[in-house]
Amino acid sequence: MNNNTLTSRLYPTRIDIPSEVREQIVVILNQTLAATADLKTQAKQAHWNVKGNDFFQLHELFDELAGELEQYVDMVAERVTALGGYALGTARAAASNSILPEYPFDILEGKDHVAALADRFAAYGKHIRDAIAKTDSLGDADTADLYTEISRTIDKRLWFLDAHLQVAEVKGENGKAGNTQKTAVFR
Repeated sequence: MNNNTLTSRLYPTRIDIPSEVREQIVVILNQTLAATADLKTQAKQAHWNVKGNDFFQLHELFDELAGELEQYVDMVAERVTALGGYALGTARAAASNSILPEYPFDILEGKDHVAALADRFAAYGKHIRDAIAKTDSLGDADTADLYTEISRTIDKRLWFLDAHLQVAEVKGENGKAGNTQKTAVFR
């Protein structure tokens, strides 16, 4: 995250978490805020530009993903301010502080968008799980719980994205173990 005096500057609050701890948590939350806003706009990029046989299904899915992420942008920003911090939620802050790679602008086909989003959801999910551990170790169960809520949804959405990329051929006995010719192939 870029060095910005607002990342750790706090305003007065009566919350009972020590200021030194809140400063560390606010930095983590602001990095999450940047990544969440970035991921939301990347999902919208895919939503606007997807083409191909699965256009409608993917267009709707990507819009739904962006909508969920918008809710998390707000939740994370409000947690920053509840802790007495300054939420860094502008597009420029997101662009300069996100942990995610830039979205490829040269793709159109549905599976390419799904793969690009799946890669980013996986990286974002890892960041969220790391944030659960960090905020929990700092003694902030409420922020760890917020991250846990986000993690459950992100993992589910990554599953949805991965399912579009998986190929499975099942032989006999309705897919029971040992009867699968191909279990999962990722592009």
